[in-house]
Amino acid sequence: MTEPAPLPLVDSHCHLDFPDFDGEHAELIARARAAGVTRMVTICTRLRNETAVRKLAEQHDEIYYAAGTHPMYAAEEPMVSVQDLVALAEHPKFVGIGETGLDYHYTAESAAAQADSLLIHIEAARQTGLPLIIHSRDADEDMARILTREHAAGAFSCVMHCYTSGPALARAALDLGFYLSMSGIAAFPRSHEIREIFAAAPRDRILVETDAPYLAPPPHRGRRNEPAYVADTARAGARALGMDAAEFAALTTANFARLFAKAAA
Repeated sequence: MTEPAPLPLVDSHCHLDFPDFDGEHAELIARARAAGVTRMVTICTRLRNETAVRKLAEQHDEIYYAAGTHPMYAAEEPMVSVQDLVALAEHPKFVGIGETGLDYHYTAESAAAQADSLLIHIEAARQTGLPLIIHSRDADEDMARILTREHAAGAFSCVMHCYTSGPALARAALDLGFYLSMSGIAAFPRSHEIREIFAAAPRDRILVETDAPYLAPPPHRGRRNEPAYVADTARAGARALGMDAAEFAALTTANFARLFAKAAA
């Protein structure tokens, strides 16, 4: 049986600075390239690590980066300023603000700090014109309310990364012109509702990602995820949307270039 041909893909969200990948970046990129992955956006989740994440982007043509304070760390880390994020955005390979957002699953006790941090990231997205990268877990109502209110106060672009929330938040985000990003979770056998949300979304608002090293799609589930495996998620996404795999890959790559225009320049 022949292997499927590589698809031209982008991994729009991964964490290549995590210890899981120490000493393996050259091999990791080679495997991604062999799978058709032309670009990767690695996400800095604590600004104390920004220098290391930036160096990865500077050392590898395929890697771009974004930075912010992950909501789970909002109460642990010094509160970032809008000026800090705007200054980082001057780097030619800095392409997004975040990830930021709300996580009430693990860190509901820091909800107030998370909201304060989110508002700072939103203002930085407004000022830079770069897309906001949102993490949202078990916080659908508050997330929809904050994003809707803040967008009305001043527009910004946004991707709901690793979208696994409900249909109401998806509708609110899509109504604001935002994007939904599909992770390996969408390829899990029981993720019917998530696949239905993506199937109902405008096709020009869908991205694909790994969130590596987490959430490896079948047939790699239970193992460390990596950018090459975005091809498996893309094939599952194509099936969910009733599309040819190559068509889905071209679609999500074009969508990425529209939202992350700085990475496509």
